[in-house]
This record gives sequence, structure tokens and C-alpha cells, in this order.
Amino acid sequence: MKLEDLNLPNNKNTEMVADIEKELRYIAGIIKQKGRELLSNYTITPPQFVALQWLFEDGDMTIGELSNKMYLACSTTTDLVDRMEKSKLVVRVKDPNDRRVVRIHLLEEGERIIDEVIKKRQLYLQEILVNFTDNEVLSLKDNLTKLHQEMREE
Repeated sequence: MKLEDLNLPNNKNTEMVADIEKELRYIAGIIKQKGRELLSNYTITPPQFVALQWLFEDGDMTIGELSNKMYLACSTTTDLVDRMEKSKLVVRVKDPNDRRVVRIHLLEEGERIIDEVIKKRQLYLQEILVNFTDNEVLSLKDNLTKLHQEMREE
């Protein structure tokens, strides 16, 4: 779909989409910064947080799968997992169906950290949304869900 195909008044298509993109970029930046502030109370780095979050949400995976999700080289992800394993956040386990396959498994400490940080991020967002009506919050959630679905299907 092209900008011209949107059912918006002429000359506003490009401006409207540019404004949406800009707001999303600014919001993502603020969330990233707030997330880093929250992580400063923990012994993990932002990339380790991202890796732990993927494992928390999607379960055990190989280095290759984690690398793809994080858009990192396998060697970089291997180093990241090595450090997390030393910190007792994850463990490498052989796949019972294929002993050649090694999966990264989230340990209790890694799960605890991710759970705590995510809950703190949700509290932060809850505080920001305090001036929104229930309908505005529902509409925001529905529209973000729809945007995410459209992006995943592309």
C-alpha cells in the first residue's frame, strides 16, 4: 500500500504518516531510556535483557534462533550467552530429540529479573496513562495491536 492509497485528505497523507512515525520513534526512545534506567539496578546489560526477554516470552531456543531475533551475529550472541551463563541467568541444554542441538534455557534468576523489570515498566506506563480515559486506553491498545499485526503480516 502507498501513502496515496490512504483515505486521508490530500497533502495530509504524507504529513500524517510522518507525524505518526515521529511520535512512535520518540515513544520508543523514551521507553528504551526508561528501560535502561530500570536496568541500572540490576547486574545485566541492555542486550542481555533483550535476550532474556526473548527466552522468557518464547521459551528455549538455539543460539541461531536467538541471534535472528536479536539481529546479532551468532558469535556476538554466543559471547552474550556465555556471560549470562556465568551469571547463572541461563544454561545450555542438549535437545533430548537431537543431541547435536543445544538450546538456551532461562534459569530462575533470569526469569525473576525479567519478571521484575517488566512489572516495573508496566507500572511506569500505568502512571503515564493515568490522565487517559478508559476508552482512550482501550482504543490505544486496540490500535497498537492492529498496527503490530499489520507489521507482522507484511
